[in-house]
Amino acid sequence: MGLIRAAVSSVGGVLHDQWKDYIRCEDMGNDILMKKVSTPNGIISKDSAIQVAPGQIAVIFESGKILDATAEEGIYTFDKSSSPTFFAGDFGDVFKEMWNRFTYNGATAKEQAVFYINAKEIIDNKFGTSAPVPFQDWSHPIPNQMTGSMQPLRVQVRCFGTYTFKINDPATFMSKIAGTAEEYKKETIIEQMRSEVVASFQNVLNELGSSKNKVPVLELPSQTDEIRKILDEKVFDQPIRDRGMQIEGFAIESVTLDEESNKKIDDYELSSNGFMQQGRLAGAYANAVEAAGANANGAANGFMGVGMMNMASGGAVGAAAHNTPAGVSMSADPFNQGVAVGAATTAEANEGEAKFCPQCGAKVAADAKFCPKCGTKLD
Repeated sequence: MGLIRAAVSSVGGVLHDQWKDYIRCEDMGNDILMKKVSTPNGIISKDSAIQVAPGQIAVIFESGKILDATAEEGIYTFDKSSSPTFFAGDFGDVFKEMWNRFTYNGATAKEQAVFYINAKEIIDNKFGTSAPVPFQDWSHPIPNQMTGSMQPLRVQVRCFGTYTFKINDPATFMSKIAGTAEEYKKETIIEQMRSEVVASFQNVLNELGSSKNKVPVLELPSQTDEIRKILDEKVFDQPIRDRGMQIEGFAIESVTLDEESNKKIDDYELSSNGFMQQGRLAGAYANAVEAAGANANGAANGFMGVGMMNMASGGAVGAAAHNTPAGVSMSADPFNQGVAVGAATTAEANEGEAKFCPQCGAKVAADAKFCPKCGTKLD
């Protein structure tokens, strides 16, 4: 039993009157994924016409078994004496497997019907992250004080957009999802699919924010092609594919940062104007002064070292120390994990019983009365 393509001249012509039944399905739009169509008595007579419109797949059933199927538009004549023809285009192998293996136990005996499957791209499906998800933003790199390397700014984002999908395996779709329902609508599966799309999208975000891709957080809406490529390479949408469907496209409509992430970026912009660098210098300056003051024997040398550090920086260290806002600690990285910023001390200058000239800093013997270098009288 199979389908035979009708001659173009027979459509609307004299032969049209010879067709015992004329089976067709109205356009299923964007909401109906499958629809069952049959005759009033549930039997498709020989020489009946079956119309397949653009964007439709027609699967011929009899008593729960596949008789024939086609995904090519046109008018076909149903002939019980012919073999399955599988005018199927890209679905030929799928339909042949369906014919050999596909059955529904308990189907009504001798019932014949055409199941029309929507082969168009199903558009305008919304998705969104209900809670912020982490993203590694390489457009705001942060220096790691311990390793000297750069690391991304960690932010939390919410993304909203749309996606499209298609039924790419009608056999799997019918066996796993639609069965032999009279009509199967998108609304039946869309909530489950939406949760799986969001899970897939979160995995894609991790890839986009990796050290390989380094996509800036604010450029996520422009990454439609890259998202689709990653989905195909990593097969993050496997649960959807297991139902005979596949995601065709992603479109991110908005990206928003949570309050904490916005503050991180604001602080980063301040640091780019020199604020953070001054703060770190001020921290080092304060630590050096504290260490020098705590060293009773080498205080003079310690303070001299602080003075030399200030002169070498063109006065920036001292200025930073005076300009650091009250109550603001600049000894830690405010963006990520609080990596401590160390400061060199002068405690190592106090060696044995030696002392130092308060004028030139030269090392002198413990019992010396005058500095052998500059002649300053020593106490």
